[in-house]
Amino acid sequence: MNNTRRILLASCGAFAMAGAASADTVRIGITQNNVGIDSYQTTYEQAFIEAAEANPDVEVIVLDAGGDVARQISQMQDLIQQNVDAIIIWPTDGQALVPAVRNAHNEGIPVVVTNSNIAEAGMEFIAAFSGPNNIQQGIYSAEMMCDALDGEGQIVQITGMPGYTTAIERQQGFDERLAELCPGVTQLDIQPGDWNRERAQRTMETFLTRFDNIDGVYSGDDNMGVGALNAALAANRAEGIAFIGATNFAVGYDAMARGEYWGSVYQSPVDDARAALQTALDVLAGEDVPKLNYFDTPKITQDNMHEFDRPVF
Repeated sequence: MNNTRRILLASCGAFAMAGAASADTVRIGITQNNVGIDSYQTTYEQAFIEAAEANPDVEVIVLDAGGDVARQISQMQDLIQQNVDAIIIWPTDGQALVPAVRNAHNEGIPVVVTNSNIAEAGMEFIAAFSGPNNIQQGIYSAEMMCDALDGEGQIVQITGMPGYTTAIERQQGFDERLAELCPGVTQLDIQPGDWNRERAQRTMETFLTRFDNIDGVYSGDDNMGVGALNAALAANRAEGIAFIGATNFAVGYDAMARGEYWGSVYQSPVDDARAALQTALDVLAGEDVPKLNYFDTPKITQDNMHEFDRPVF
């Protein structure tokens, strides 16, 4: 049957299949980081499947590592054995996945890394990266923090999952730019929030217990940022604290509208997913694809939020 689309969703090692692929169909496998951890990744998966369904010449195998590095390595090997035309990977750990990416490269299967980059040692084995510039996002957040505090104050930072490239890069961009631009701002402590709102709220509760004066909070994404905000609101200490994040979630957007959240970085999971699929298709078509394909992630604050649609996640 020519031009029949097929979406293969993998769950617990089992494949659900429909239809049959034509001779002209390209088969692309994607292994994601952890779809259930937050609404960004859930929306990304939905958008990726919709983009694939809209293209009659694409068949995709959609996998989720569930945050498990060993599972993702196994999924990479499964996709290699299935001899897919290309692999898209959202790494659970940018360093640990280098050997698996190298294996795909050695088998002649191009790999596109999406959203969170592979470690430097793996860059020679990928066809391209598609996603946000996470170091630049950290820089933007540092600049907003400096503006919010007029260059002076004490802050705390809540990072993403330890070892995860996005968390590392956003912290790097933030720390370096903050030190350069605002030497009068002191970071009291930096602790992980694991991309989880409840964990971030508990982390912030600890900060509030330990520090009598906190002028700003930088969180690696708005999901954690709102967790920190919730802790401060519960302790009646939110007033006077500038909350700044990245990856503007709907909850962060709404908190801005209420005047409780100072700023973030606008990033669309729909654009992220579509860009990853298109990058893989461009690679397979033999087009001259840049190694690093960044999409725009502008600053969003209470002052300019009217220029942006409320996030869908």
